[in-house]
Amino acid sequence: MLTAGGNAVDAAIAATATQGVVAPETCGVGGDLFALVHRPGWDEPRALNASGRAGSNADPSALRDLEVIPRGNPLSVTVPGCVDGWSALSADLGLLSLSECIVPAIEHASEGFEVSTEQAGAFFDQASFYAGQQAVREFYPGEAPVVRGDVVKRPALAATLHAVAEGGRDAFYLGDPAQDIVKELGGLITHDDLARSHADWVTPISCSVGDMFAWTIPPNSQGYLGPATLAVFEMLEPPSDPADPDWWHLLIEAYRSMAWERDDLVADPDHAPLPVHLLLDPARLGRAADTIDRATTGVWPRRMGYESSTAYMCIVDDEGLAVSIIQSNFEGTGSAFGAGTSGFLLHNRGSGFSLTPGHPNEIQPGKRPLHTLSPTLWTHDREPKWVIGTRGGSVQPQLVAQVAARAILAGMTIEEAQTAPRWVVREFGPFSEARLLVEPGIAGSTLSDLRSRGHLIEEVSDRQPGWGPVSMISIDGNDRRTHPDPRVDTTSAIVF
Repeated sequence: MLTAGGNAVDAAIAATATQGVVAPETCGVGGDLFALVHRPGWDEPRALNASGRAGSNADPSALRDLEVIPRGNPLSVTVPGCVDGWSALSADLGLLSLSECIVPAIEHASEGFEVSTEQAGAFFDQASFYAGQQAVREFYPGEAPVVRGDVVKRPALAATLHAVAEGGRDAFYLGDPAQDIVKELGGLITHDDLARSHADWVTPISCSVGDMFAWTIPPNSQGYLGPATLAVFEMLEPPSDPADPDWWHLLIEAYRSMAWERDDLVADPDHAPLPVHLLLDPARLGRAADTIDRATTGVWPRRMGYESSTAYMCIVDDEGLAVSIIQSNFEGTGSAFGAGTSGFLLHNRGSGFSLTPGHPNEIQPGKRPLHTLSPTLWTHDREPKWVIGTRGGSVQPQLVAQVAARAILAGMTIEEAQTAPRWVVREFGPFSEARLLVEPGIAGSTLSDLRSRGHLIEEVSDRQPGWGPVSMISIDGNDRRTHPDPRVDTTSAIVF
């Protein structure tokens, strides 16, 4: 797209559209999308929330005894916002037509693509879940799941994308895909729900970290947690050496000091209990920093994170236009439901809702759920400097904070920051313990020190594909630097 005269926005649309074709285990037109876009000289990035809402007939009464909405329940599906997101990005900021941007995705769907290791594993694991699901029949030739190297063609999805290329968002939300969605979900989502636009330009939120501002999407996204963690971490005046046990302890505790109340704060912005501007308020961040003990782990007034499949991408063009864009099916390949004759699966973002009566994030018709998608974009003197994001569900802010801390605060090269071992805190709600999973490569003395401070550590044997891939671009005038995350074989980076 860039060499064809397009800009970073056009490239982002083309890349995410193609990713949804060749890697439906991460994202697709049945999912949602968020984006941050910044041009040199702008006062702040433009932020797009293209996350869909619960259907008009959403009624959680039969599920009140459950903790979360299961993937196999129709309530797990909200209106897919992805196509609305492409349309808004293209109309407002693109140089090429939406049709031109979708052409590569159509070609891949029509001509076929090779199955990756990750994709083969996903559809092998989901074989019983998707038995008889027409939307993914191409991934079960002869009723057996595909294996690495198989070539898959998706003609039904190609036809859907071709219709969008010709007719825009209406071809998706008013056409055959809409018919499929309403039928598949038994009317839980109505035609009126689909006709409503699900892409909103919103005001981004930010806080200062070092000499930059870190920008992200406000709720219903959990994106504030990454910048908040780094701001609190910086307030603690950590050592300059990322190998120092104090660095590890303070960064982990900075995250935990903010994340414990995420589930009570992140909801549809019309229902969120805390004004958006207060999430990254310096005084609030300072109070969190004051609660952290340098000698031991803290307990804040628990919830398991989700395994999530998501596609994050960042693009910077030669004019300096920077895009941080993310889209997702949520858990694995998404819900059990698909727009069968239209060739795509539906996400299960409705599983992010609460089933607790009266909760700010309680599922209700027309509401957006808590979203784990957490893109970031960093500026200095109104110029874009870094674009960083990742997949990872609930742990996305943790991964962004770790890599950004190393690259931005410690001055590591991108390659060093990408390859350094990572940690994940799975439980971070009220009264949770500092229970960590850590990748190999951390010094034994560091682990012993952390354990002595109260961290409960489980060491995993290999690098974890789900703890990334983190994608990032640094921008210094005309100098652009990037490096792919080594944790998966489906990530790449290119500078030209």
